[in-house]
Amino acid sequence: MAKTKYYFNPKTLAYEEVRKSGGQKFVNIFLFLMTSLALSTGLIILVYSFFETPRERIQKTELEHVTLQYEILNSRLDKLQQLVDEMSDRDNNIYRIIFEAEPIPNSIRRAGYGGVDRYTHLEGFSTSELLVGTAKKLDKLAGQVYVQSKSFDEVYEMARNKELMLASIPAIQPVSNIDLKRLSSYYGYRIDPIYKINKFHAGVDFSAPRGTPIYASGVGKVIKTNKSSRGYGNTITIDHGYGYQTFYAHLQDIKVKKGEIVKRGQAIGTVGNTGKSTAPHLHYEVRKNGRTVNPIYYFFNDLSPEEFGAIFAQSKYSNQSLD
Repeated sequence: MAKTKYYFNPKTLAYEEVRKSGGQKFVNIFLFLMTSLALSTGLIILVYSFFETPRERIQKTELEHVTLQYEILNSRLDKLQQLVDEMSDRDNNIYRIIFEAEPIPNSIRRAGYGGVDRYTHLEGFSTSELLVGTAKKLDKLAGQVYVQSKSFDEVYEMARNKELMLASIPAIQPVSNIDLKRLSSYYGYRIDPIYKINKFHAGVDFSAPRGTPIYASGVGKVIKTNKSSRGYGNTITIDHGYGYQTFYAHLQDIKVKKGEIVKRGQAIGTVGNTGKSTAPHLHYEVRKNGRTVNPIYYFFNDLSPEEFGAIFAQSKYSNQSLD
């Protein structure tokens, strides 16, 4: 109950009760309500500024989870991109070269999607940058896979019409190399084992014991054999037609003669250490139209995509050749 207030009236010389008019009561009530409203508003702002509500905590956790999932998705997309790039590299540098088809230009393989408004529906969110980046990766990958699929369709049609060519071109490793450990030196600039200078190595070296069988890598005709104690030592050259020749050096024994027709996988000699050689091995070259090319691109009958990727990565490292 509200306390009653009094005041001294000098006219009546007595204390009289203070009575408020209706207007004053209304003003007091209004001021009380406004003060309460201001305090409540300030308190709410304070709470929402410095404290998270249960719903906000749940939404924040969900957002963090979605962001993590997108990051994982992007990591998987990067690995798929690497695989598609390897497929494209093999397609341009192996299959299309084999069938004498023009490589597909990168401008076509990596053509993007047009339209400035393609990703506008993903704008305006806190994770927009992540969403747009992921969408662009997916679109780019989808385009490359489509181009690669069409290319393989063309290669398949070319293969159907070139059965004899497929049997003739070099397509296997000339030495049994199941574990891929016998490839000791690759195509490109390598350290010469005798002169210790950086020289171009025109083939690959297979390290193996003396007497290890050497096989023809495709159907062809032996056009030259040579026995020597210098340079490449004992050698065999096979013409496979279609502009392809293979060259085998440092042999111990030669088991074919000039003019002989050989089949893919036929034993033609054995590994030796003849000529300018520092250890028993086979020096093997593939020549296309008179120029040497990287032989590892012609091991496709022996290697899975993973194995090809492994030796291709190893071939990038400089080391010392054996001849």
